[in-house]
Amino acid sequence: MIVIVMGVVGSGKTTVGKLLAGELGWEFADADDFHPASNVEKISHGIPLTDQDRDPWLDRLRAAILEWIAKKQNAVLACSALKRTYRAKLHVGPEVRFVYLKGSAALITERLRSRHGHFAGEAILASQMADLEEPESVLVVDIDASPQKIVDQIRKGLGIE
Repeated sequence: MIVIVMGVVGSGKTTVGKLLAGELGWEFADADDFHPASNVEKISHGIPLTDQDRDPWLDRLRAAILEWIAKKQNAVLACSALKRTYRAKLHVGPEVRFVYLKGSAALITERLRSRHGHFAGEAILASQMADLEEPESVLVVDIDASPQKIVDQIRKGLGIE
């Protein structure tokens, strides 16, 4: 199974994804690590990415997912996956499951203000919230809980207790 933990910047994708992967003994990957340097540069300056900017990134993510599936390797991928078209590109088969970490802009802003050392900050949140096309038929978990409780909800919701 490939679990894609999705949501806007600051929703807890990496924290929750690492914790989930660690508990399950699965591989963890952060989609931020798949961005070309030009995307990282734009995001670090609060410049929203365009669909054209995201295309090579999505291609790299899709290739990684296909490789995990080919190797029959379970993995957790932290990825914004903001638009339906992005999710469609990443949903390469029944092995891929999406978990949407949903939260209010106020809570996420508060979290971003206390986060240090990440290239994506508060400046990018508004554009991500505008781009977000909330997913349907996925596991939705409210982020107003501890990371451990969120992971527990994910495991229960996906049947990987």
